[in-house]
Amino acid sequence: MSGDNRFLGLVYLSPYIIGLMVFTALPFAASFYLSFTDYNLMSAPVFTGLDNYWKLFTGDRTFRKSLWVTLVYVFTTVPLKLAFALFIAVILNYKLKFINFFRTAFYVPSILGGSIAIAVMWRYLFADVGIVNMALAAIGFEPVNWFGDPTNALFTITLLRLWQFGSAMVIFLAALQSIDKSLYEAASIDGAGKFATFWHITMPLITPVIFFNLIMQMVQAFQEFNGPYIITQGGPLKSTYLLPLYIYEEAFKRFDMGYASAIAWVLFVIIMVLTVIAFWSSRHWVYYAGDKRS
Repeated sequence: MSGDNRFLGLVYLSPYIIGLMVFTALPFAASFYLSFTDYNLMSAPVFTGLDNYWKLFTGDRTFRKSLWVTLVYVFTTVPLKLAFALFIAVILNYKLKFINFFRTAFYVPSILGGSIAIAVMWRYLFADVGIVNMALAAIGFEPVNWFGDPTNALFTITLLRLWQFGSAMVIFLAALQSIDKSLYEAASIDGAGKFATFWHITMPLITPVIFFNLIMQMVQAFQEFNGPYIITQGGPLKSTYLLPLYIYEEAFKRFDMGYASAIAWVLFVIIMVLTVIAFWSSRHWVYYAGDKRS
């Protein structure tokens, strides 16, 4: 009977296992092999060894520029997004009128934010005659060239990412609501203020959730594509030319699959290294239930 159950379980799991192998594991392995080849989709891959990686790190200024822009984007958006999501979650944790409506309203952008339609809308919002410049003109400010200036262009892409804070906010809100209220009551009796209570009780107890959101948001930020592609096409002067956009253009515009695979693997290694560093650092600031630390 146990053997039948095991077989039935494998049958139920088979769609996932087949999908994992066909759409994840095989492309993953194929891209690693292709990163060592010259492959243009029209002919068989030609093994070239480390040529693609040598070119990346020694002669490709576009790669260095794209890597720098990507790092600036990630290390700007992730902390700001987490801070803003936590701030809103703390507010929504209070018992206010219409609180369910506000929770839904703040969450909706995270569902819609990654869509092509929202990226197009964002482009029109920040156009020279868009709503944002109209609002600035209405209060006496000069219109801003959002897409013509490299700093402003990256800011608009960053702002779109920050606007999608809803998923992180919901996770923070769930963590805040799981905290034992008796801890706050004890702190209040001891005379602790709201800031001290938040810093010494709330923050340590939600550090596992902060860590989870940090990893998830970092991985997603490194893979950002829709915003730069639809809104700025990587410009001006490649100031929004993130690595995923570079990979896409190498693979599907220049048909250099080998070189695109090499860039993708460098991006993978960067994400992996930063993730390992985050896990290593978590032992010093993430507190789990049952931890005994001095």
